[in-house]
Amino acid sequence: MTRKLLIASLLLAACGQSSGESADAAQRPARPANAQTALFAGGCFWSAERDLEAVPGVVEAVSGFAGGRVANPGYEQVVRGGTGHLEAIRVVYDPARISYRQLVRRFLRTIDPTDRGGQFCDRGEQYGTAVFALNAGQRREAEAARAEANRILGGRVVTPIRNAARFYPADAYHQDYARRNPAHYNRYRRGCGKDARVRAVWGSQGAAH
Repeated sequence: MTRKLLIASLLLAACGQSSGESADAAQRPARPANAQTALFAGGCFWSAERDLEAVPGVVEAVSGFAGGRVANPGYEQVVRGGTGHLEAIRVVYDPARISYRQLVRRFLRTIDPTDRGGQFCDRGEQYGTAVFALNAGQRREAEAARAEANRILGGRVVTPIRNAARFYPADAYHQDYARRNPAHYNRYRRGCGKDARVRAVWGSQGAAH
């Protein structure tokens, strides 16, 4: 059992599937009328959600799964591998505050885009990285952001730009996990070595925190 699956199992056993949805909704900024959606896979969705929600212009991020062969996959199915899904986040953002290309640039700087085998301590295809381009315009902007990252990192970027995929939200207890369960999450993040690796890859450009 992976560190992440063990932590989640212990939390679920201790407190059930915490709802807290009304409180979360009250804390989110109002969704602008022109809000747009992006879809990323950045390894552990707890971390990807936490890092992207901190970006000015992001309205919300939802943890889930994308890119696989199984409809309505469960967390344990995906974490154990074999479904083809990646842990992913669906991001709603305000294009008046941040452009899609800027969002992709920021996303790439929160991960290790040179790693083919997963992210940090989470290994396996389910923890792979990707930018899912939801339309032709997003693909052009994502390719440009990826090319820039590839130049900076000496041609070592392996994070692909993939076609649009169906997104399946994860169970409620995975949403806003880092904020709801800071002690569990901070132990996981430190133990996984995410911030140290992002600094090693990106130096001062790294956006993980």
